[in-house]
Amino acid sequence: MLDAPFTLRSVMVERFPVAGAFTISRGAKTHVDVVVCTVTDGAHVGRGEGTPIYYHGETAQGCAEAITRIASNPEAFDRERLRALMPPGAARNALDCALWDLESRRTGRPVWDLAGLDAPQPLRTAYTISLDAPEAMAAAAARARGRGFTLLKCKLTGEGDEARIAAVRAGAPDAALIVDANESWAVADLAARAGALAALGVSLIEQPLPAGRDGALADAALPVLVCADESCQSLADLDRLGGYQAINIKLDKAGGFTEALVMAREARGRGLRIMVGCMLASSLGIAPAFLLAQQADWVDLDGALLLAQDRDEPLIVADGSLRWSTLWGAGAVIKSLLD
Repeated sequence: MLDAPFTLRSVMVERFPVAGAFTISRGAKTHVDVVVCTVTDGAHVGRGEGTPIYYHGETAQGCAEAITRIASNPEAFDRERLRALMPPGAARNALDCALWDLESRRTGRPVWDLAGLDAPQPLRTAYTISLDAPEAMAAAAARARGRGFTLLKCKLTGEGDEARIAAVRAGAPDAALIVDANESWAVADLAARAGALAALGVSLIEQPLPAGRDGALADAALPVLVCADESCQSLADLDRLGGYQAINIKLDKAGGFTEALVMAREARGRGLRIMVGCMLASSLGIAPAFLLAQQADWVDLDGALLLAQDRDEPLIVADGSLRWSTLWGAGAVIKSLLD
């Protein structure tokens, strides 16, 4: 645990354009604003990035202001104390990850070693197929499969979803498919829609119902696993997830790598399977999640791959898999991990 004093060196809002548009049931995005926090102990510098949870009303500027307020607090704190001082969200995530990076650079030890994790291995990531007309989604699936992605995550909206997945299946016949409804289904349609998608080879449905309507899942007996996303923000939500077989852990929702580690352990102890996901983000925001995802059942870390540009030293992608880089938390770099 970082016990040396630190100061906030800078907090900035940065904008990254999306490659094309990223479209879900709640609308389309052509860019993403992230908050980047830089801390120092006077000799070393650590960075962390957070993407505001827009459906909670977070903004990058608001996150930057929250980080500035907490970092000017005269009370000394470390990562564990930070969990009590700030609520979950992108601001805490950026600061928490910056503190991990600072400790890694100060000690020369990579974050996975500091956290008691195994050294990272390449991971197959899902690639998102944005919500669109069936023929457009089929073409996008074919392009993604041609780039080596074997796991596709399709955004859905309720009406017309079976036709969309049938088209995606035709465009990428051998791809594994998972779907994300982003709260857009009605309870009355749940069983029929899940059955139709199961027949098309879908293995996981993420957040079909609006958060707060989760009770309908308890008696549903669906033929497909169901994963909580909007219904599972942080550790406190695990107690009310009956009916779900899996959760999607996102560091921006959880409020940092520290909280996400605790969530993963607790979820496993409850028999829940784990997806590690992300918001749109640069590789600086994805790198901590990549370490957490080493233990995941599903990896959905394409947030930087959907951007028109990324940072220097980005996470490497080859044949649909992510590989480690020196961008964040590498400590004394182990070259064999980059080969």
